[in-house]
Amino acid sequence: MKSILITGCSSGIGLDAARTLRARGWRVFAACRKAEDCTRLRAEGFDSPRLDYEDPASIERALAEVLDATGGTLDALYNNGAYGIPGLVEDLPTDALRTILEANLVGYHDLTRRVIPVMRAQGGGRIVNCSSVLGYVSAPWRGAYVATKYALEGLTDALRMEMHGEPIHVVLIEPGLIDTRFGENGRLQFEKWIDWRASAQADRYTSGLMRKWRGPNNAARLEAPASAVTAKLIHALEARRPRPRYMVTRAAHLVRLLIRILPTRAIDWITRRIA
Repeated sequence: MKSILITGCSSGIGLDAARTLRARGWRVFAACRKAEDCTRLRAEGFDSPRLDYEDPASIERALAEVLDATGGTLDALYNNGAYGIPGLVEDLPTDALRTILEANLVGYHDLTRRVIPVMRAQGGGRIVNCSSVLGYVSAPWRGAYVATKYALEGLTDALRMEMHGEPIHVVLIEPGLIDTRFGENGRLQFEKWIDWRASAQADRYTSGLMRKWRGPNNAARLEAPASAVTAKLIHALEARRPRPRYMVTRAAHLVRLLIRILPTRAIDWITRRIA
């Protein structure tokens, strides 16, 4: 039975991946940031270590728990847990940027570095990082999240090249809009960090970002289910020679094409109207 550690399994992409891979015969360690979510998943029969990317001690404990259960091996790691902080870059507190970089990038790096020696000793493995369409195109209101995903793309590409010649495959998954609680979680981060009333552009919040939150979700028609991401993950994990990156949703493929053929100002024009 192959083993995989998946982070961010409380809902959405991580939870769908955990359930699907278990059904395919994998031993899944479905990690969550909150203890109560781990308890819920254990009730489903999962091994569920608590892992918070912002807490290095929890990363160390979680991996130790996994390796103790498997006898010191781990076939795959899926770095998935992440969140956004919607808001204008000028209104983003520096401490907020430090925090989200810790959660969406530095924590991934910490866990990955700990896993690589395990995979090397056992003769191979797969490391899959969940990025985003916002890892290769930016958008207003999403500066903090974009910064983490752009950085993750570059870090993962470097690691993939550095692992050349070793049986450790490094893969990026780049989802477009997926039907998850990402937006809901982002609004909680917005309330925590963004003092929009004190912003020099406060009117843009009420007429733009917050108005869209109150109105119908027109972007919902572009969303794909979490299972669409899991389908790409399965190929990344089980193919003899996985691709370096997997885009998910037609919109993600379209965006990649457009940034290749259109000038920057045209891309800016499009994203300002969509965001």
